[in-house]
Amino acid sequence: MTVPQDRAALLTAIDKEFSALMRELDRLPAEAIDEASMDGHVAASRMRPRDLVAYLVGWNERVLAWHAEEAAGAQIVFPAAGFKWNELGRLAQSFYAAYADVPFDALVARLQASKARIVALVTGFDDDALYGRPWYGKWTRGRMIQFNTASPYANARGRLRRWRQAREAASAS
Repeated sequence: MTVPQDRAALLTAIDKEFSALMRELDRLPAEAIDEASMDGHVAASRMRPRDLVAYLVGWNERVLAWHAEEAAGAQIVFPAAGFKWNELGRLAQSFYAAYADVPFDALVARLQASKARIVALVTGFDDDALYGRPWYGKWTRGRMIQFNTASPYANARGRLRRWRQAREAASAS
């Protein structure tokens, strides 16, 4: 994936990767949604396809929370309260737990809604606000949004595709 350098490219990347992810989610067999047979976000752990969707919802909502904190004049908590950047596996597991009881269709709807809110957020910024200056450390606002939306969408799509293909191959033999 090309790294976006302006608002139009960021919106295109988010839309393209999200659309491809949704096509892959549509191909998931319903009986496998709760099957803990995918590699997790922590070494030697397993997760379910629904956990991967929860992970994406969690990151979308973190992006929105960062911007809500900023708009309120509060200190932005990166990546999340109680977590450091070297604890992202533990943060992922907190996302799985937070959405464990949400029905899969409702979880996907929540992902779609949070993505739509991110698109609206990005649309409200001009290129300079997104890419003209650092926002967190050396990273621009646009790059931080891309790191936590389009990039994870692409990664999740690839994980799901490989998992689904391996599962199909195993059942065919």
